[in-house]
Amino acid sequence: MSSHSKAAAKFIADAPRTAWHDKALFAVRTKRDKMMHEVPEWEALREASSQIKRHTLSHLAHYLEEFERNATANGIVVHWAADADEMNRTVWELISAHGGKNLIKSKSMLSEECGLTPYLLQRGVDAVESDLGERIMQLLHEPPSHIVLPAIAVRREEVGALFEKVWHTEPGNSDPTYLTHQARIHLRSKFLGADIAMTGVNFAVAEAGAFAVCTNEGNADLGTSFPDLHIAIMGLEKVIPDYRALAVFTRLLARSATGQPVTAYTSLYRRPAPGKQIHVIIVDNGRTESLANAAHRNMLKCLRCGACMNTCPVYRRSGGYSYSYFIPGPLGINLGMLRSPERYGGNVSGCSLCYSCSDVCPAKIDLGEQIYAWRQEMGEKNLIDWHKKFMVKGMDFAMGGPGRFYAAVGAARIAEYLPRFVLNNKLNPWYAYGRDIPHFARSTFNARWKAGKVKSEKPTER
Repeated sequence: MSSHSKAAAKFIADAPRTAWHDKALFAVRTKRDKMMHEVPEWEALREASSQIKRHTLSHLAHYLEEFERNATANGIVVHWAADADEMNRTVWELISAHGGKNLIKSKSMLSEECGLTPYLLQRGVDAVESDLGERIMQLLHEPPSHIVLPAIAVRREEVGALFEKVWHTEPGNSDPTYLTHQARIHLRSKFLGADIAMTGVNFAVAEAGAFAVCTNEGNADLGTSFPDLHIAIMGLEKVIPDYRALAVFTRLLARSATGQPVTAYTSLYRRPAPGKQIHVIIVDNGRTESLANAAHRNMLKCLRCGACMNTCPVYRRSGGYSYSYFIPGPLGINLGMLRSPERYGGNVSGCSLCYSCSDVCPAKIDLGEQIYAWRQEMGEKNLIDWHKKFMVKGMDFAMGGPGRFYAAVGAARIAEYLPRFVLNNKLNPWYAYGRDIPHFARSTFNARWKAGKVKSEKPTER
C-alpha cells in the first residue's frame, strides 16, 4: 500500500466528510465550467496563456533582469534568494532593520513552501495570516489543505467551536455571517497594529517593474495600507513580459480557480508611497533545476489556480493531507516529484490517470501525462513498491499469450467456488476497504462469440 493510500485511510473513514468534501469541490469545478462556456474564446486564451509562459520560461533570465531593472527604477528594492533558507534570512534581516514585530501576511504558498511563519515565530515575530481561510488553519495549527480554498475541509461547526475557544464567541453559533464578522473584528486590530506587511506575487510584470496581487477579501490591500514596510515574495517563474500578458492571465485565473469572472481585488504595486518601502524577494528554491528538466519543466507554467484539485476525483475523495508534499492533488504530485522522487514518490499512486486535470488547466499543463511519465521513471529508478512489481509481473505473464490468459481466467472461475472467507479476508485489500470480490460472468465474451451466442448487427445508416 502506498503512503498516499495509508494517509487517505483516516480521511476516508469519515464517510460524511468525504462526501461533503467531494461535493463542495466539484461545485467549484461546475462553476468553472459555467464561466468557461460564457467566454467564446476560452480555448484561445488557454493556448495564449501556455505560449506566453513557454516564451517567458525560454527567456527567463532576460525577463527577470528586466523586471529588476524597472522595479529598481520605480523605487522598489529587489533581492534574490537561492533557496528557502536565504529567503527566510532575507525577510528576517529586513524585519530586524525595520524594528518591527507584528507582521500581517496575505496568503502565499511560497511562505508555506519555505516554512517562513514558524521561522519568524521562533524569532519573536507575530506573523498573522489575514486571509480568513488561512487564519482558520493557523488557529488550528494545521497547514492549508488546498492552495486557493485553504479551509475547504473544515466544517462551519468546527470553525464555530474554534472561534468559541480562542475568541469566546457565542457558544454553538456556527452561522457563517456571524463567524465572518467575528473574524473581521479580530483581524481589524491586527491590520491596524502591524509594523510589516507581506504579500505573495501572482504576476510580476517585467516591462513595468510592477507586480499584481489577486485576492477576494481585500486583505492584501488593507494589510499593505498601514505599515511602512511591504515585503513581497515570489517564485522566479511568476514573471511575465507585459500588461498584455497580464490581461490574458487575469481573464483565466479567477474563472479557473473559483468560477468568478475576476478576483474581487486585483491590485498592482508599482512604486512605494512617500515614506514607505517595498522590497521584492525573487526566490529560486529548486526552480532552475525544474527548468532544466525537459520532461517536466511545463510545471513552471502553473498559475496556482487550483482547478486541477477541484476536478481530481482522488483529491476530492481523499483530502489534502493524504499527500506528503505541502501542495496536494495533481499539482502537488508533480511538484513533489520534481523536488525529490525518493521522498514524495508515494503520492504518484494518488492518481487515476483520468487526465481531467490536464483538461481544465488554464495554462494547458499536461499534468496527468506527466504523472504517467513519473510512474515510468520510478520504475527505472527502482522506486516502485515490491507488491506492485509482483502484481505487474504476474499480469504480464498471464497476458503474454492467449493460452496463459484463458488459463488464468479459468483458474479465477474455479476460485469462485471456494468459501467466501478464503477470498474475503484482511489479506485482500479490496475486502479490507469494504469491497467484495466481484463475481465473474458464467462465460467469457470470447467463448460466447465462438459459440455463436453473440449477435452481430450492421451499423445503422444515418
